[in-house]
Amino acid sequence: MQDSAARPFRLFLLRHARSGWALPGQRDFDRALDDVGYAEAELIAQMAADRGIRPELILCSTAVRCRQTAEPFFRSVSEDIQIRYVDELYTGPASVYTDIIEANRHLNSLMIVGHNPMIDELFHRFAGDEAATDALPHGYPPAALAVLDLRAGSGGSITATLVSLMRPIREPK
Repeated sequence: MQDSAARPFRLFLLRHARSGWALPGQRDFDRALDDVGYAEAELIAQMAADRGIRPELILCSTAVRCRQTAEPFFRSVSEDIQIRYVDELYTGPASVYTDIIEANRHLNSLMIVGHNPMIDELFHRFAGDEAATDALPHGYPPAALAVLDLRAGSGGSITATLVSLMRPIREPK
């Protein structure tokens, strides 16, 4: 019998797509995707579907721009995907993201839809500074989706392998 602790846990890190600037009097929380952001969200969801990516659970910040980024996964990946909206992914630091991921390690896979700098910090923590900088030398861009396999190491440490990194770049016509 294989030890379940040895199985990898697949983590998907998705930064929200490009959003517009806040309108006068508008809260940051209510900022929506702009036209490019809507296209990015649709494209990254379609790219994920084309690669067979189907997280067991999506945990998404409650901010409007994150919700709008996650919604295309219903249409492109599966209408059966469960999305939970979590306030702490909007208000919390990277350590809150880490705690939320750890609390869901019983799953086979988890997608986090959140914000920078937290997504970038998590990517560096799990992929390692050198691999993260090599993969994304200018930081974690909007609508980028990293696929990481995490394994429990000795002494409670976590080792991770960067499986793939997708960015919603349209092919020229």
